[in-house]
Amino acid sequence: MIRKFTGVYRFLSNFAPAEVCYDGITYPTVEHAYQAAKSDDCVRRAQIAIARTPGEAKRIGRGGPVRDGWEDLKVGIMRSLLQQKFALPEYRTQLRATGDQALYEGNTWGDQFWGVDDATGIGENRLGQLLMSIRVEDPR
Repeated sequence: MIRKFTGVYRFLSNFAPAEVCYDGITYPTVEHAYQAAKSDDCVRRAQIAIARTPGEAKRIGRGGPVRDGWEDLKVGIMRSLLQQKFALPEYRTQLRATGDQALYEGNTWGDQFWGVDDATGIGENRLGQLLMSIRVEDPR
């Protein structure tokens, strides 16, 4: 079981460097692209694309209104971005090397949707579920 996307498992994190494309713009990480996808504002997306770090991209993404229908779109967008990332040979190999281990995005910031809150052990772990799904979908 993998409980945190740190250390040797940092590659599983959305903060790991991996160029992905969303709506015609290339972003340096999944986190950058995901945060940009929250908005229909081209200026905000451009700001996020050039953010120096994934953390900065996250702060910018949280700083404004989200687009209409975001709650219905966010999981599908995340899946698409992760599929791009894990189509890259290095990341695909690393993901496959996790075998059949359960993947949990344990966190200390209280995210109970994408991960599992370390303090409470509660969370839907949607990111871990998507990663496990992509791991078995990939026929390569």
